[in-house]
Amino acid sequence: MKTRVIQDEPEEPLRPRYDSPRTSDSPRTSDRSERLTMSRLLYRIGHFSGRHPWRVLVTWLAIVAAAFLLNQSVGGANDESFRLPGAESQKAADALRDRFPQETVATSDIVFHSDEGLTGPAAKAALARARTDLAAIPHVIAVSDPYDARSPTVSRDGRIAFTTVAFDSNEKITAAQFDAAQQAIEPARAAGLQVEYGGGLAEAKGDDGGNSEMLGIGLAVVILAIAFGSLVAMSLPVVVALAALLFGISVIGILSGVVDVPKIATVVAMMLGLGVGIDYALFVLTRYRQNLAGGMPVPEAAGRANATAGLSVLFAGITVIVAIVGLQVAGIPMLTVMGWISALMVAVTLLAALTLLPAMLGLVGTRVDSLRIPLVKRRPTYNPRSKSSRWSALVVRKPLRYGIAAAVLLGALAVPVFSMRLGIPDAGNDPPGTTTRTSYDLLAEGFGPGVNGPLQVVIELNGADRSALDGVDTAVRADPGVASVGAIALSPKNDLAAFSVTPATAPQNAATDRLVDRLRDDVLPTALRGTDAAPMLTGETAMVKDLSAQLQARMLWFLGAVIGLSFIVLMIVFRSVLVPLKAAALNLLSIGASYGVVVAVFQWGWGASLLGVHETMPIFSLAPMLMFAVLFGLSMDYEVFLLSRVREQYRRHGDPHAAIIEGVGSTARVITSAALIMIGVFGAFVLDPNVQTKVFGVGLSVAVLLDVTLVRMVLVPSAMSLLGRHAWWLPGPLDRILPDIHPDMDDADALLPADAPSEGKTPGARPAELV
Repeated sequence: MKTRVIQDEPEEPLRPRYDSPRTSDSPRTSDRSERLTMSRLLYRIGHFSGRHPWRVLVTWLAIVAAAFLLNQSVGGANDESFRLPGAESQKAADALRDRFPQETVATSDIVFHSDEGLTGPAAKAALARARTDLAAIPHVIAVSDPYDARSPTVSRDGRIAFTTVAFDSNEKITAAQFDAAQQAIEPARAAGLQVEYGGGLAEAKGDDGGNSEMLGIGLAVVILAIAFGSLVAMSLPVVVALAALLFGISVIGILSGVVDVPKIATVVAMMLGLGVGIDYALFVLTRYRQNLAGGMPVPEAAGRANATAGLSVLFAGITVIVAIVGLQVAGIPMLTVMGWISALMVAVTLLAALTLLPAMLGLVGTRVDSLRIPLVKRRPTYNPRSKSSRWSALVVRKPLRYGIAAAVLLGALAVPVFSMRLGIPDAGNDPPGTTTRTSYDLLAEGFGPGVNGPLQVVIELNGADRSALDGVDTAVRADPGVASVGAIALSPKNDLAAFSVTPATAPQNAATDRLVDRLRDDVLPTALRGTDAAPMLTGETAMVKDLSAQLQARMLWFLGAVIGLSFIVLMIVFRSVLVPLKAAALNLLSIGASYGVVVAVFQWGWGASLLGVHETMPIFSLAPMLMFAVLFGLSMDYEVFLLSRVREQYRRHGDPHAAIIEGVGSTARVITSAALIMIGVFGAFVLDPNVQTKVFGVGLSVAVLLDVTLVRMVLVPSAMSLLGRHAWWLPGPLDRILPDIHPDMDDADALLPADAPSEGKTPGARPAELV
């Protein structure tokens, strides 16, 4: 392929122009000192860390140790409480808490089962003693009697019963209280009864969650060992990621003592921390090894790696942070916290990759490739005969054919998205054999599926008297979707009424959703017509419906914020309009395909049993928005790393098609290694017993797989080939306004401070090599 150099054209006012290759005489280089401050800062950080590694290492050790110790002393626990400001279900729940203070307690069900029956004298005596011992546990204020004639909780066949334990606070039930409950129910177990927990006591029991993060680290170690062929080089990204992870988790623990941090937020942050932490260190380390191979001294190699690859890492990380922080737009406190916690973890990994890693490089110096692994060969930076180069050349020659094929495949994978149904997994989705799943199944068997998701009707009387409630419970009971209705209770001031409704179907059944709609839109308004009373509905199913409605209402705003902010970042990075537009479109396509896989697995049940999921379920309501933010940011990571090299080559010789082939050929191996690490880390969490964690594990790992194969290796080369030199088009006014952050390696000496030594190979230097 011939190389064609495109000469700069004279700039005219307000005239769009192409970001063509520039020479050192370009007029835009005159003010480069003002535009490249970030590169110089990163160079100084890397150079200082490489020259004074022990200072940086000791500082990091002190900071991490302080955060860890502070977390141990003042850190809080995960809080799974959920609020939905402005929603009807939240208003009803708040009204219940404010005006029924005696009901605002932490409760937990204990389920008893015996095939021989629970109505005999021996079973009754065992349950009576268990209730007495449960009532003696500190902070327990009430233990219901299953045999109470007014509201018995024994199944019709007499084999299943449950008692509700109430604690004097709505705070989380502790492990000590669970241990005390274990001792209290021992007489029942001794009598041959099966005892299972639901609610707070089950959460305090804490079923083991596996060691997904350790498996992810193990997979990353194997991939790095194969990629680098050196035990020393392999260990550096892992150590950096683990240090960042320990620091980040400690900071999150400290914050959880101040704000409510759900467990799933910590899990997602851990997944991100491991994945991007290793990946970011991998890219900087790769450039450092190239610099060493080019004959640079250790501090200089570390400084230049920070100023070039580190700059790409910085802007890739900023893009991830911007995307995740966009969750603020959703207006849901839990989702906002999850976004900020994840962004915090990404920021910590960025800090570690740009400070701690150069210090470790300065410590190991030229021994970075020591302890070689047999049979693993080093490979050149760019090999025009490599598989990735030949493949990209094939795509560039026939971009429409390959681009359409990849787009059709991603579109087919995205088809299940159109049947996505949102919800929140409950104990019915827990692994079989766990106490929460067993108690859920026993309650459904003994009392009907709706008992696991009761609704609560709350009526604001607004000055109406008690007679306004006449017939309300009867009207609700007449609905075919209702199994039973509880007695109406009035608040102490007689200004609020409430009663429970047990649906005839399970909480995740679509029929229960339709029941909520009928009660809200028809049954309750009709029954209270002509009065000033205002009905509201709350409960888990009602809360989920309100959550889904709020997410749908905010989705366009969220997408606009994430895509818009990411577009601006990429436009600054690449000084192009079409490149970020192309990136956004391809990211939407790949994310839609990953959503489709998630729906097919968890909602349709395709292959779900292979992942340890034995029941179909709606998709976790918060997952689509959170996954979009994370995946959009991560996709931009690879976009920055790949197109930075394409842009570098294009600016050097001006041939857009050759630049694509060279860019893909020189980055494919390292990007593939980074993606495999990310897939391994995310995929390891599929083995976690928590089904919400499985959803994120499947969705994130599949998305990265699709991104690194169909998007990076097919759609990006084909789209860039079709765009040609137009890909780097930037309107004149934007060209003058946007800063030139220069994220590539051409004219490298201009990036650096005046006191930095110029690049040059020392005698006998080896050719630059990539992993």
